[in-house]
Amino acid sequence: MYEDKIKDLVLTSLVTDAYCLGTHWIYDENQLINNDIRWEELNKPLAIWHKGKSAGDFTHYGDQTYWLYEFLKDKDSFDENEYLKFWFEKMKTYTGYIDGASRDTILNIENSVTPSGSNSHDLSIVGRIVPLLKVSKTKEEFLQNVEKFVKLTHNSKEAVKNADFFANLLLMVLEKNDIEKSIVQLKSSYDSYFQDMIQKGLDSKNSDTFKTIREFGPACDINGGFSGVIHLLCKYDNLKDMLISNLKAGGDTSARAMIASVILLANKQMSEIPKNWLNLKVKI
Repeated sequence: MYEDKIKDLVLTSLVTDAYCLGTHWIYDENQLINNDIRWEELNKPLAIWHKGKSAGDFTHYGDQTYWLYEFLKDKDSFDENEYLKFWFEKMKTYTGYIDGASRDTILNIENSVTPSGSNSHDLSIVGRIVPLLKVSKTKEEFLQNVEKFVKLTHNSKEAVKNADFFANLLLMVLEKNDIEKSIVQLKSSYDSYFQDMIQKGLDSKNSDTFKTIREFGPACDINGGFSGVIHLLCKYDNLKDMLISNLKAGGDTSARAMIASVILLANKQMSEIPKNWLNLKVKI
């Protein structure tokens, strides 16, 4: 399904993550304004959480996206139990940052707790779902695979619904539907919690991105981050402009941008990605 777009969209998500490394998890507004980040380049991270990383590397989100892509390369279906084993083996030797969702999932696996997925409400898991298109023959199977994948490490109702919304939106945009109209159309299919966050994002499309994301909440949680993604998708039609503005807002830059960039480019050309951002440490 969408075979002609999968590789490009995986690359989009990974390039986005590498670009966001610069100010990922920087929350101090003075540091966001006064730094040596080159906004039109890939940068080394400012945050101590990514110590040892350099320009062209991924955050842990990008690393785990690449693991899923690597795992699925020679497969035609998604076996979540086999992937969990693969993921756990990777985690045993991983030297990057291990976030709360991953840490709790690892502990659950080690203690034979089932299901082993954490109760995380983090937004970031959605940015990793694109490789699942490769092993999904129908839209329904893609949505099922997304749910199985999300629950492996983010087994909360909020995380599952969050992923379902953006997975459905991605499918609609891949079918050449307008992004904002698709968001409005999907809104009624979700509960009041998500409807309120969707509306906040829609209402903010003409507002300043730095101020909007800081007010929504720039951290990792769905509550805040979700509306930030809607804002980015409704305000921008140009990938570079969107990503630079998002990066300047700091916080969980990569979680917001990985979701937004893939949806924005789902019915566009890869030429929107600046060539100097393609200097990644891995090849797709």
